[in-house]
Amino acid sequence: MRLLLIRHGQTPSNIGHFLDTGVPGPGLTELGLEQAAALPDALGAEPIDGIFASNLTRTQLTAAPLAAALGLPVQIRDGLREVSAGTLEMRNDRDSIITYLKTVYRWVQGDTGARMPGGPDGAATLARFDAVVRELAGAGLKTPAIFSHGAIIRAWATARAENVGADFIVQNALSNTGVAVMEAPELPGGGLGPWQLLTWMGEPVGGEALQDFGEDGPAADNVAL
Repeated sequence: MRLLLIRHGQTPSNIGHFLDTGVPGPGLTELGLEQAAALPDALGAEPIDGIFASNLTRTQLTAAPLAAALGLPVQIRDGLREVSAGTLEMRNDRDSIITYLKTVYRWVQGDTGARMPGGPDGAATLARFDAVVRELAGAGLKTPAIFSHGAIIRAWATARAENVGADFIVQNALSNTGVAVMEAPELPGGGLGPWQLLTWMGEPVGGEALQDFGEDGPAADNVAL
């Protein structure tokens, strides 16, 4: 099974650097819409057989151009939503952002019992994403495109890929419409083998003209451990 993990396009909250994780969340900026419109050409060579998005507006809007180009529906899964900011929701001060990111970093280092202030722990957060991936594998999908969010993609990919270390999340940001490709072998008795991270494109896949570094939100930030 090959997973395309795609971060949503730019939002107004990204520009303001807000920890905006609630449902339904904001839509896309004009640049975000342009980033989304570039995805069909950028991913045209992939044999995508399903398109899935979180229950937040921004992922669904980002998925729409690719879905239209492929004639596939956008299927919504709550488990793909962003890491909840808890009581840090809609804050954009540096201390709050550092607390948010360092909590996520603790999860990928193995401390999944650590809890976001006023929010969930790492075990529950990673488990809901796992559940969606298991569902897609059980449905026989080979190359689903998953439209999700910066922190949860960075966390899940780092935690589940056997070929990267826990510090990968610190060293590798994921800008809007950046794409991570993961792959796991199908086991003879059913289920999937170990995950491997094949590629990590941290910048927008549509090219340099669509870059928004500095305005791609706190989920793309790097904070030293």
